[in-house]
Amino acid sequence: MHALSRRISYFLQSTKGLALLAIAMISIVTAIWGTLSGPMVEWGVKDITVRLLGLDLDPSDREGRIVMLYHSIAMAIVAIEVYFITDIIPMKKHEQNTINATVTAGYLLSMIFGLVFAYFGHNYVFHGLFLVGQTLVFFTGVLLAAALWPWKKEYRLPLDSPYAHTKKGLDLERTAYFVMAVATLGSAMFGAVTGSYWGNGQETFLAEDLIREPIKTALQLAIIGHLHIMLTLIAVALTLIVGRWQDFKGKLHKAAMILMILGTIVITLGVWSVVPYEAQAHTIIYVGSVPVMFSALLFVIFSWDKLIRTGLTERNITKGNFIQKMQALLRDPLRFGVGWQMVFMNFTVSGVGLFMAAKLDEVIRVWSHREERITLTGHWHILSAIVATIILMYFADLAGLKGKARRWFGWILIIGSDIAFASVTVFSLKRLFITEAAQQPLVDMTMLLTDLGLGAVLVVLAAFMLWRLFDLFLKNGRWSQEYTEAGLGEDVELIEAQALPAQAMENKGGQVK
Repeated sequence: MHALSRRISYFLQSTKGLALLAIAMISIVTAIWGTLSGPMVEWGVKDITVRLLGLDLDPSDREGRIVMLYHSIAMAIVAIEVYFITDIIPMKKHEQNTINATVTAGYLLSMIFGLVFAYFGHNYVFHGLFLVGQTLVFFTGVLLAAALWPWKKEYRLPLDSPYAHTKKGLDLERTAYFVMAVATLGSAMFGAVTGSYWGNGQETFLAEDLIREPIKTALQLAIIGHLHIMLTLIAVALTLIVGRWQDFKGKLHKAAMILMILGTIVITLGVWSVVPYEAQAHTIIYVGSVPVMFSALLFVIFSWDKLIRTGLTERNITKGNFIQKMQALLRDPLRFGVGWQMVFMNFTVSGVGLFMAAKLDEVIRVWSHREERITLTGHWHILSAIVATIILMYFADLAGLKGKARRWFGWILIIGSDIAFASVTVFSLKRLFITEAAQQPLVDMTMLLTDLGLGAVLVVLAAFMLWRLFDLFLKNGRWSQEYTEAGLGEDVELIEAQALPAQAMENKGGQVK
């Protein structure tokens, strides 16, 4: 019983355990619900899943089910980022504990009862619990923003600090986290207001189904803005997190934090203005996107330069040639991959989005509605998946993955995902260079490569999760080490207990031998 309680404590109190639990929940949902679409339908796997689990898949409820599924996964992703932030950003211990406990209860309620309501009969008690979970996640944001308040004196940086700060010592990185948290709270309310009108003037829809509607209601515009800004802010938070991981500092760090703060504010205000000023809002969003993307570029430059310098130093090379520098850069796929995925995103997400905006009337609207819908759907799925791969890279490093296992995990994750994302991009833009009559060989090839790439990612993720699962059955496994590092082990409690009489003796002027 004691062994079980220690493991439960590990999952619910340590940063690594909490993140592992959330990743496991997302993996389970992905594994099960992934059988309901794609080639699994053609192979008959969907029918087996539906019969075994007794899923209610009424076609008229499809949009609602998808919205609930997206929100269930999104709550867990937000929770993972919250765990990382409370772990790496200085704050009081009780603040960290309260924030982590609240967001854990929130995402678990949202994920479990949201999916039960959507796929197992519409019992509105479950929908109510789903909303309770979302409320807790929102309240977590309030607690997090309060804990991140950057103007507290104890969080001021010394004037000679290499990290971004003002002349008075204000920590600009902490300020960027704070701005992101406040923007996320406002953007969540932006969507929640529309949610409050469901059944009273608002019907469930998917944003990609409205792209050809010339006139959209204020509630529809709010939802479209909500889904765009929330994913953007998740990416902003992740950029800040991996910057901390790579020890981002110096002049590039200061420039990047200033750009990130300004860009986040401008993008958020642009999205919020979509309802009253739709035409002007897009221009504001584009203006805000530039500093955010440039901030990420500065991080990539810093991290890759650092990888090269440290790699050459490890080999006692003062000034390496091109091949030696590439070897140094590529020696750690996890640290390299974070920056690479950000660069690769510009070819499969940002570049595609800018092209569609620039050629909307001239090219895109000439296509059929189905083709434009495919491009938009692929666009957002790729961005979400890239965010997921970066989270996995960060957590794999946090979990202590080393040696050959680290390299195999990192390179399969990078190569597999990028093959899939590139294939989807080509598939979605196929009408640019091939007619519908001649498209089938290209479609078959891109779909095959997509399935192989995603399959490789799922296999390597499954191997990683099985390793962590097996480790839980070991008495002195890695989980036990992480349990102790989090200050939860008996050894820590014993040390603290022994320190009490020693401290009392010192206070009395005595000596402890």
